[in-house]
Amino acid sequence: MSAAGTTVRPTSSATRRITGVGLATASGVAVTVQSRINGELGVRLADGIAAAVVSFGVGLLVLLVLVPASPRGRRGLVAVRRALATGTLRPWQCLGGVCGAFLVATQGLTIGTLGVAVFTVAVVAGQSGSSLAVDRAGLGPTGRQPVTLRRLGGAMLTVLAVVLAVSGRLGDPGALALALLPLLAGMGVAWQQAVNGRVARAAGTALTATLVNFTVGTLALLAVFAVDVAARGLPAGALPTEPWLYLGGPIGIVFIAIAAAIVRFTGVLLLGLAAIAGQVVGAVLLDVLLPTAASQPGPTTLLGAALALVAVLVTAWKK
Repeated sequence: MSAAGTTVRPTSSATRRITGVGLATASGVAVTVQSRINGELGVRLADGIAAAVVSFGVGLLVLLVLVPASPRGRRGLVAVRRALATGTLRPWQCLGGVCGAFLVATQGLTIGTLGVAVFTVAVVAGQSGSSLAVDRAGLGPTGRQPVTLRRLGGAMLTVLAVVLAVSGRLGDPGALALALLPLLAGMGVAWQQAVNGRVARAAGTALTATLVNFTVGTLALLAVFAVDVAARGLPAGALPTEPWLYLGGPIGIVFIAIAAAIVRFTGVLLLGLAAIAGQVVGAVLLDVLLPTAASQPGPTTLLGAALALVAVLVTAWKK
């Protein structure tokens, strides 16, 4: 009987892990679509911060309808409030949306110049290295994860990948400076995934954690937007009429909810690596199949993206 037990449990655990990796990879592809949408919205509005506010705001409106309409969502809100009151969930663990807001803002600010591929490789570099630190600190629901030479080597390869991807622009200090923004945003993504996983565990549902994420992110973006308007005035562009330009927020809901739901099975690093694989492939495909006038991927960008995938495999490989 014990032998049968030892057979079933690993299979179940492996199934959840494989399913989680597959979902994370698919969500990574979706993130590249979101990046293109929010980047185009930023160009139309001539204001990347305004585009981020619109994206997060639409997502928040959708969640404000979905979560209260669901009995499980309502129970999740009560559970989060109770966890905060008892101290099992810390207030700072509900601030993952700030990092999500920063990522969306960088999409609107930089993709029009960098292109999706360079943007994504920069995010990859930040996210991979930060995931090591977040797992080591035990911030995610899976607890502490050791830093091994294999993991460290994979993180270093991702940094090399981003340098290679932007090497064709070494003579353009402006482009290099812009690449630092998605690099920093990628570093924040790992922390966001970890703390959102904590909120999801306390709530008992990833959808409630996603609502917390979008609420915090929208408030943060509104504060930044108020300062931006005071300094520069209202955005020069008008709100576009094409419905697809408002899908960035709903796509973000899917990505955040999947990450919050599966991080307890995969850990922060593996979750990030699987999402990275989807992002890199999706980004290159978008820039090849639907190139923008601002950026079409050259050989160094494609090679950098390939190296990022190699880094994912090196880090995720299990003996």
